[in-house]
Amino acid sequence: MAQHIGIGLAGFGTVGSGVFEYLQHQRDLLAERTGSLFEVHSIVLRDPSKKRDITAPASLLTSSWRDLLKDSRIKIVVELMGGTTDALDLIKESIRSGRIVVTANKALLAEHGQEVFALAQQHGVPIFYEAAVAGGIPIIQSLRDAFVGNRIESIHGILNGTTNYILSRMQEAALDYPEALAEAVAMGYAEADPTLDINGWDAGHKAIILAALAYGFWVPPQAIRVEGIQQVTLADIRFAESFGYTIKLLATIQATSEGVIELFIGPTLIPKSTVLASVNGVFNAIALKGDLVGDALFYGRGAGQKPTASSVIGDLVEAALSLESPRRTVGFSSHALYGKYRAINEVVSSYYLRLSVEDRPGVLAKVASILGEAGIGIASVVQPESTTGDETDLVLMLHQSAYGAVRSALDQMKLLSCIRGEPVLFNIATV
Repeated sequence: MAQHIGIGLAGFGTVGSGVFEYLQHQRDLLAERTGSLFEVHSIVLRDPSKKRDITAPASLLTSSWRDLLKDSRIKIVVELMGGTTDALDLIKESIRSGRIVVTANKALLAEHGQEVFALAQQHGVPIFYEAAVAGGIPIIQSLRDAFVGNRIESIHGILNGTTNYILSRMQEAALDYPEALAEAVAMGYAEADPTLDINGWDAGHKAIILAALAYGFWVPPQAIRVEGIQQVTLADIRFAESFGYTIKLLATIQATSEGVIELFIGPTLIPKSTVLASVNGVFNAIALKGDLVGDALFYGRGAGQKPTASSVIGDLVEAALSLESPRRTVGFSSHALYGKYRAINEVVSSYYLRLSVEDRPGVLAKVASILGEAGIGIASVVQPESTTGDETDLVLMLHQSAYGAVRSALDQMKLLSCIRGEPVLFNIATV
């Protein structure tokens, strides 16, 4: 006979309502494949009176997450409400009550993962969070289980579909950033307030989770360099193409030969010859390198109702199995093989630098002098002919240097009377 699994669902937005709908729609399929019948016994809504495309019986609705913990039938709590206040309280109280937690809350895990998993370990309660990173792509389970025998050398990921769509449209349709952003909003690929997408922190939170799984400890958010795509212009897209690169918002996670972890999220020039350079539109992709498996690539939709609900339902099946056979691990295992991360200013990379400068003799010499004094080499220079007569772009490809040294050099450049506006600095990937 099928096992009945009682579920409490916190959040009934795009993903939450999708999970509810697809649990009903795929009920028989799930029962045949897993031997479990998943029953939603309670749904937490911030505003039960709000009209929604997908409806649920009024008897299941409540406005208080605490009601989930009063129902003894509920064995699994699915947190899809977002935020890091009520959601954190719900997750902690669910763990203390012995209920398994499924969540898609990347910000909460990135900022409070160490605390949450310590509590889970204390109570022996597993947490499942596949939907927190890259939507329907099974990267969490792969890192946690399939690649458990590997030392992860690097992870490079396009982890945000909104920014990838914007940058793709800038390249394909010769749109500048404001036009591409407006199109993304109009198409429903960006929220009305897309701040966390375009400023890089949506990808940043996901990268922190991946780094924790790969290297066994949590890097604090304030310790990593996270930059958004607001500075990317059509001119940058075209200059990158001329050098043989594509610009993507890329998360770079890697271990040095000394076992120190480097983590960076920002606009990055990727060689056109690589697979990641061809990932366009709203799709996500993650290129992983392990010492045993070698290179592995994951590709798919990183957001949206169906892909994310697919991951949540997959976690529910795993959670149901752990009810029958309790697990020794709770979803994250800390270890002391690594434990150190590189300070932002010490991370070494190659760089793309674009300066808006006065179109007159001697400017390049002044810029090169500052770079030379800082020990920063120039790989190549492009200075197109001015179309306005008094101002032009100066683009330099810089050899590998510490980020702090480059930033210090830029601060000196900004004091020059021949420099106009803010310098634009992007990393160059080695994938």
